[in-house]
Amino acid sequence: QVQLVESGGGLVQAGGSLRLSCVASGRTFSIYAMGWFRQAPGKEREFVGAITWGAPTMYADSVKGRFGILGDNAKNTVYLQMNSLKPEDTAVYYCVARTKPRSPAYDIWGQGTQVTVSS
Repeated sequence: QVQLVESGGGLVQAGGSLRLSCVASGRTFSIYAMGWFRQAPGKEREFVGAITWGAPTMYADSVKGRFGILGDNAKNTVYLQMNSLKPEDTAVYYCVARTKPRSPAYDIWGQGTQVTVSS
């Protein structure tokens, strides 16, 4: 099994930056892709972006040009660099991983980290 632990959330002013980290442990060799989702109060969970080994990184339109995902295989870590933050980026951010080769679903989820952007 794979475990994911996020860190780096917090409170930031609009226009500021924040970097989230996600460390994977356990059967990390089974990971095909890692990424991030977020969920704002009263809203459905939303895809933010994902990195698949050997393929282009994907981003939601709402974060393109502002957010970046970087992977460090040696550290089993994925980062979400968030720039030009807006109040609407306020949400709980979840790190996710996909470990099943024939399924597009992200089957492993972290516990989430809160990001709050003040106006």
